[in-house]
Amino acid sequence: MSIAYCGLVCDACPILLATLEQDKSHQQILRESIARQCTELYGIPMKAENITDCDGCRADTGRLFSGCLGCEIRKCAKQKNTENCAFCADYVCERLEHHFSLDPDAHARLEEIRKKSRV
Repeated sequence: MSIAYCGLVCDACPILLATLEQDKSHQQILRESIARQCTELYGIPMKAENITDCDGCRADTGRLFSGCLGCEIRKCAKQKNTENCAFCADYVCERLEHHFSLDPDAHARLEEIRKKSRV
């Protein structure tokens, strides 16, 4: 299981799944669903054509979703050269607190990593 800096499971990310989808019509349906979720759940107006290919925020392929490209959590973790936020000396920071309010499962994942790693 690949974990993003913020605790998201990359392998389950709808944007990555849409990127990997070979059937173009099904890929379009997935992108429309993602755009709708971004708009309704996060208040970020999106259209299907805004959902770009993405290989995950830790990948070095150059294919990165625009929402991940500007992610402050990602920028910080890359600057600190940390595997993910669980290993950061500033864990839990203000950026993560906001993210965790939207995704409590990400918080639980990072807590589990810290517990296992005794950070």
